[in-house]
Amino acid sequence: MAFAPLIDAATLHAQLERWVVVDCRFDLADPEAGRRAWAQAHIPGARYAHLDADLSGPKRAELGRHPLPDPAALAAKLGAWGIGPDTAVVAYDAATGAMAAARFWWLLRWLGHERVAVLDGGFNAWQVGGYRVDAEAPRIAPAVFAERHDDRLWLGSAEVLAGLDDPARVLIDARAAARYRGEVEPIDPVAGHIPGALNLPQDGNLGADGRFLPPEALRARFEAALGGRAPECVVHSCGSGVTACHNLLAMEAAGLAGSRLYAGSWSEWIRDPARPVARGG
Repeated sequence: MAFAPLIDAATLHAQLERWVVVDCRFDLADPEAGRRAWAQAHIPGARYAHLDADLSGPKRAELGRHPLPDPAALAAKLGAWGIGPDTAVVAYDAATGAMAAARFWWLLRWLGHERVAVLDGGFNAWQVGGYRVDAEAPRIAPAVFAERHDDRLWLGSAEVLAGLDDPARVLIDARAAARYRGEVEPIDPVAGHIPGALNLPQDGNLGADGRFLPPEALRARFEAALGGRAPECVVHSCGSGVTACHNLLAMEAAGLAGSRLYAGSWSEWIRDPARPVARGG
């Protein structure tokens, strides 16, 4: 079957015995909270993927807070989780954002795996549906994941800097408005945003129930930012290349395929004081 970027809880429940499920719950303020939550209750069979340990690479002084993992290392983990070339995979997160689940989705797409989706509404949607949860670690039959990573899907800082004056490029910042404007900065040492970036906070993709807005609403949101330009012109940024994947996922769900990720994002941009910084709206 063709794999849409978002899957509802009923569809996942119907396919649960055939698909691999990955729990990506994570809290930046308490990095082990997601693992504890998984240990207490998760969708049956779900593996746990830790944003720092599994979905990011080693930190280096010149990189952002969540560098991309080494493709071979990530492929080995995916194989250990039972994910092979034909495996259908669904990632989920807490209901309030699908932050790390969107990152997981993008990473698999980067490695060439198309059969991956995010559970719309996250773990909360599963519980609201009345479906069973358990606390048992899954029994996993390892597989071989042959990665085919495509580095055309992301940009580095030098490429972003070189394109700042390109009118054909649209840089979208997924952080909260106050962080974008530089009024507050609770995580990184410098406040503000990349000059020319537009601000579309990732939580604007969601309804009150934590599920993504209908595709037509998402399409209208991003087409307003595109201003008639093609989706391929969009580069997504955030604090560290995680919540930016949420906007990228929303565009795909809206039928606007082809945008790319600034993997290092703001936390990498500010590593070099020579790179310009903007503040305000």
